[in-house]
Amino acid sequence: MTIDQFLNKLKFLPRAYKIYVAVLVAVEFVLFLLRPDTPGLYTQLPQLLPIAVAIPFLFIKNARRPFSRFMNTYGIIIFAFLALDYLTRSHAGLFQIVATFIPMALYWFSLFARWNVKLFKQKDSRVALALATCAWGFVAFAFPPLPLGPAILVLLVPWFIVLNKYNRETAIFATFWASMVYNSINYYWIRNVMNVETAPSGLIFLGLILLIAYLSLFNVLAAFAYSTAKNLKFKGRAYLLILFPIYFASIEMFRTHGDFAFPWNHLGYTFGNHLELIQALSILGVFGYTILIVASNQIVAYAFLQKNRKRFALFAVPFVIFLALLIHGSCTLSSPEAAPFYNADSQENPSIAMVQPSIAQGAKWSKERFDSIVIKTFDMAMDSTQLGTNLILLAETAIPDYIRRQHNVIKQLHQMANERNTSILTGALDYKQVSRDLNNPRRFEIYNASFLFTPGDPRFPKRYIKKHLVPFSERIPFDDVFPILNYVDLGEGDFVPGKETPVYGPYKWTPYICYDAIFGDLVREAIHKGSRLMVNITNDGWFGRSTAPFQHLNIVRHLAVSYGYPVARLANSGVSAFIDQYGHYDQNTDIFETRVIQRKMPLKTRSTFYTAVGENFEKILLWFFVIYLVAVLAIAKLGNRLG
Repeated sequence: MTIDQFLNKLKFLPRAYKIYVAVLVAVEFVLFLLRPDTPGLYTQLPQLLPIAVAIPFLFIKNARRPFSRFMNTYGIIIFAFLALDYLTRSHAGLFQIVATFIPMALYWFSLFARWNVKLFKQKDSRVALALATCAWGFVAFAFPPLPLGPAILVLLVPWFIVLNKYNRETAIFATFWASMVYNSINYYWIRNVMNVETAPSGLIFLGLILLIAYLSLFNVLAAFAYSTAKNLKFKGRAYLLILFPIYFASIEMFRTHGDFAFPWNHLGYTFGNHLELIQALSILGVFGYTILIVASNQIVAYAFLQKNRKRFALFAVPFVIFLALLIHGSCTLSSPEAAPFYNADSQENPSIAMVQPSIAQGAKWSKERFDSIVIKTFDMAMDSTQLGTNLILLAETAIPDYIRRQHNVIKQLHQMANERNTSILTGALDYKQVSRDLNNPRRFEIYNASFLFTPGDPRFPKRYIKKHLVPFSERIPFDDVFPILNYVDLGEGDFVPGKETPVYGPYKWTPYICYDAIFGDLVREAIHKGSRLMVNITNDGWFGRSTAPFQHLNIVRHLAVSYGYPVARLANSGVSAFIDQYGHYDQNTDIFETRVIQRKMPLKTRSTFYTAVGENFEKILLWFFVIYLVAVLAIAKLGNRLG
């Protein structure tokens, strides 16, 4: 192609395109000349100019619709050149990435805002939004410690009415904003991190909004699939809707995997205030409960929309499910082995003491208060634990520093273990140098870990490294796949996840740190290795006086019942508790109560059905997530072609 032919092809572009290209190319060329010669970040302030140059074009009327295609193309090309520069010269052009993609994000946000304004002006959309918000808003109050748990069997009925009555666009609009309300109620407590985190509070608040929007997209995906499937009828019936409850559970399963995993508010966690109602977890697991909940709401909504007399029988479905769970749970708990902490006094069971010092999170990492924090924790461990204790638990990061730098603390812990003839598990940070290159952002690997000190053993303590790190708080997702992300500093911990799941003797127990304890795959892995007790140390002090510590405890309790896996759970500021293999609580502490709790802890003697089938069931759900969505889209597209 000659230059003249190329120029002729450009004639159809609006003048706005040409100006935009010319200015941005000039700016990028200048930035290229100004870049530093050493590997690392581009730090020149002029690199923010592309943002200012791009914003005015978002408001040029003639360029809006085709302009989106142009911006996407431009963004892909720039990203490709930045990637090439990074691969060949190790330059991480983060400022240029921001300069390229922020205009795109602003443009698409403006389209999103216009779409919302258009729909909000429509009466049907406002009615749908009210119904969906009513449904999901009440669901948020069904998670323990809030009281509406069993009502979850009917709370989503208004949402399903919206999905059935209104078109897909209206259903998606209503679902997104209703889910924003739902997730805001569920996760309002993340805002408390702003009071103690090192990152700017405005950045944390923006991150909270983005998290809520991200989690809301999963419900949007469900609404999209349902609204599409309801129109795919065979002989007048939408058979794909029968499988929708399984698809919803598969969405929850999908949300538990990967670097963005956040399995916090599965619908199946809503029955936690009633011990009888959660006993079927040992058969169904939390995803089985989700299937029952979604099916119940879907059937009742269908009954509301029908006009024949037979529909009244469908209203009994939630009552049947409730009674079935209640009767099964009551029968299960009536057996002698299901008595609270049955046979706890057996010689094989360890005596465990848990130290809850309630150290304020804002002061925990203060160098000036390090000695007083350690002294308080150690004094409680030595003064308030009984003789004959087999294991003393100190909370996550009870030693608020890198333990290798605190030789005196290590010496004290060895002495305490020897004096009391007891093992001590404590949380602390650790590190390992992996590179001497000063330009490498990952010269050190940093770990959130626990350390086990045993009496009579002067060696460095056994270490367990936290395996599931909280996204954006403890680690930037995919920083191992895209090393460029290691240059990003959002105030996160930059930790490296562990790879091993130990089983410590002589009582065959496994440590879990904070977030680890809500992942069923880690529980199964430990049980398959012979573990008979979960020891969960955590620090929920980040979230203040909120529902978060109770939600965390509720999830751990569900896993205890699902796998018949007793738990000794210690939280720095509460809630600490002992949980047996049937989910009974004992000695629950209050939030920010300074206390030591202790008891003989019965070990696992129960093998549940879900332990045997859970792994395969969850794999099937992951495959079902893909298969159902692809099937819905493929059949819809085929129908459009035939139509």
